[in-house]
Amino acid sequence: MERLLESALQGVLQRVVVKGALEVTTASGRTLHVGSAPPGPAPVAVRITCPAAERGIILDPELKLGEAYMDGTLVVERGSIADFLDLVMSQPCAVNPTAPAKLFYLLRRVSRRVVQFNPRGRSQRNVAHHYDIDGRLYSLFLDHDRQYSCAYFEHEGQSLDDAQLAKKRHIAAKLVLDRKDMSVLDIGSGWGGLGLYLAEQAGAKVSGVTLSKEQLALARTRAAERGLSERVSFELRDYRDVEGPFDRIVSVGMFEHVGVDHFGAFFRKARSLLKEDGVMLLHAIGRSDPPGVTNPFIARYIFPGGYIPALSEVLPQIEKAGLVVTDIELLRLHYAETLKAWRQRFLARWEEAVRLTDERFCRMWEFYLAASEMGFRHQGLNVFQIQLARRQEAVPLTRAYLEMAEERLRKAEAAARTPLRLAGE
Repeated sequence: MERLLESALQGVLQRVVVKGALEVTTASGRTLHVGSAPPGPAPVAVRITCPAAERGIILDPELKLGEAYMDGTLVVERGSIADFLDLVMSQPCAVNPTAPAKLFYLLRRVSRRVVQFNPRGRSQRNVAHHYDIDGRLYSLFLDHDRQYSCAYFEHEGQSLDDAQLAKKRHIAAKLVLDRKDMSVLDIGSGWGGLGLYLAEQAGAKVSGVTLSKEQLALARTRAAERGLSERVSFELRDYRDVEGPFDRIVSVGMFEHVGVDHFGAFFRKARSLLKEDGVMLLHAIGRSDPPGVTNPFIARYIFPGGYIPALSEVLPQIEKAGLVVTDIELLRLHYAETLKAWRQRFLARWEEAVRLTDERFCRMWEFYLAASEMGFRHQGLNVFQIQLARRQEAVPLTRAYLEMAEERLRKAEAAARTPLRLAGE
């Protein structure tokens, strides 16, 4: 039986790994060599510690590979889990699964609308699963403003904090905040960083809504500490229950939690909340490939109810809602670099993370960050920013306004910084 299992595992590995090389030690102690080792460092080496993990990886690798690493039955002996996933997910056959894996995919495709059905109560439970955990965990790897979405790297080598600031500036520019005291609805306001930025630097009046109690508490505290409670309000509220109208709407990293059956309702609600000359900016993860399913490991352990849509699923719903698409930008590899920075920061503070949670949780989180990064590098994930309006005249005719707006915001940021002073001054 062991020989049959090892033979099946080797067949799968040989089919997948055609570039680079991999060493896999099976539960019986036999080492399998697949691929061809190029000149340079020794290939990535992993060990599977039990037959059950081997069977799971053969039959349903999208789910069982992550579970094996999380449970410690897949051990990386040379390299890191990121190196392993970089190797495997960059292969030409990585998107051409085996027959059992195809069956699991088809079953998930059939059931995806049930899994992504997100009425109000279920949406809040799904959000709580990921966001209402010990907030100190996020402080270990996010930037100082706790931006938990794709950063915007303006140049190579830019720090995560500066790239996240650039993201907020880029979004603010696209919102065309050309008057003071414009009303802005922030759908999925998180820890409040974007809303506070729009109030401080662009002079907006912001209403933020979230379904996370932990995020809400911190966002309100931050607004009070910065004396912005009268300009920025945060509420525990589903976007479907918000009343308008607003000059502007922004939503960053929330649309992935809406669910494919709710896309139409989302955009119809957005249109009803926008004033006639209103503008909306939607920032969300998308896929370059046709519609698919959520990775089962991510769906079970990280973002239940979540889904990364294709533009072909999103644009028709925008059209049906009566909104006009005025600009689309794909950020592509920006999220891969963001996730790399998060992963490196998380690993640097591993011991603190273990004290807050446990080893199994930390391995799960490391796998999530590494697999997500490689998804953006190799498997067609990207981030789209879609600018929307009720009337096409609401947005300037050319993109020149973006550069000018970002320059104004840079000056506002510089003016808002408190200068350093020596003691006694």
